[in-house]
Amino acid sequence: MSGTSYPKSKISILLLENVHPVAVSAFKGEGFKVESLAGALDTVTLKKKIEKAHVVGIRSKTQLTEEVLSAGKRLLAVGAFCIGTNQVDLKSSAEFGVPVFNAPFSNTRSVAELVISHCIALYRGIYEKNEATHKGEWLKTAEGSHEVRGKTLGIVGYGHIGFQVSVIAESLGMKVLFYDVVDKLPLGNAERVKSLNTLLKTSDIVTLHVPQTNATKGMMSDEKLALMKKSAYLINYSRGNVVDIKALAKRLKADKLAGAAIDVFPEEPKKKGDKFVSPLQGLKNAILTPHIGGSTLEAQENIGLEVAQKLIKFINNGSTTSAVNMPEVELPVHEGRHRILHFHRNRPGVLQNVNSLFAEKNVNVLGQYLMTDPQVGYLVMDVAKGLNKGMIEELRKIPDTIRTRILF
Repeated sequence: MSGTSYPKSKISILLLENVHPVAVSAFKGEGFKVESLAGALDTVTLKKKIEKAHVVGIRSKTQLTEEVLSAGKRLLAVGAFCIGTNQVDLKSSAEFGVPVFNAPFSNTRSVAELVISHCIALYRGIYEKNEATHKGEWLKTAEGSHEVRGKTLGIVGYGHIGFQVSVIAESLGMKVLFYDVVDKLPLGNAERVKSLNTLLKTSDIVTLHVPQTNATKGMMSDEKLALMKKSAYLINYSRGNVVDIKALAKRLKADKLAGAAIDVFPEEPKKKGDKFVSPLQGLKNAILTPHIGGSTLEAQENIGLEVAQKLIKFINNGSTTSAVNMPEVELPVHEGRHRILHFHRNRPGVLQNVNSLFAEKNVNVLGQYLMTDPQVGYLVMDVAKGLNKGMIEELRKIPDTIRTRILF
């Protein structure tokens, strides 16, 4: 029973959407039971599967709503094997005492490389020339083809992807401008502009790297697209609802924008084989890719290993470091002692009630760790071996307790 409150062989890991095999190997190496499936599941099937799972691992298609999460009575943690976590109801998962882990930086290089490749492909008309050559046509001409050197790249969102794009673009001789709602220190010779409108008006290429929030939804509206140069290009490798796709298609058809490279869409197929439909299809100046910005073997392996390690550490050790919806607690090893994990609503009196219970039962507390956020508190207690198992039931009765677990 090392490291958990029951044998590791009884801990069930459910992995969906072709999570990288390195994650499967990591979980099996711990002795956990692993079920790995391709594609996302419909809500009914997902609820049935999650009923027996202690950990569920997903990518971008699976939607873990409050309804789905409520079915996971045994659920200890969620792993999002991707950058974003907007597919998970983080508030509900916190209320259920289920930490969510992701890999926010593991595929940033893959995205940055592809964005730069599209800058070059758009300026050289690669899409149109490739299609013509496949048809037997020979478009050997310099007309409309340009180098990216000397062009101005405008980056919206100067985070971990944005600044990598910036560095690579500068190495190609591009001038880099960026806009971010948060103060960011520029790398190299990149220049920060004070408004999105200024960036749109002055950039030859605009590339989007923003999170999905209420503020970014529909950010690139028809009005904003109209501010861009007629000769400019738009690249979106952020979130599908950031760009008004219909407005973009209309402007591309009317030659009011030179072209676009789009990887994310408001409506995307849930699994491989499902039909994809977009107003941008068939446009010779639009490069469309199926949400593959971070889909390299290197990135997927890095993500698989990173998220699996975070989940394993939480299951075995209780650490919530880098959880996106819970207070972060980095814990030492707990050999020779029991460890009690107590998630609770962040309300006055909980810690006092716990300590009073331990004092009343004469429990020898060897260490105590507590972190809170506005909604949830996470209390970890290391206690001497020989703890009466009835103590866990007593802890669960304390008002505002969400979930309690013991590690041996």
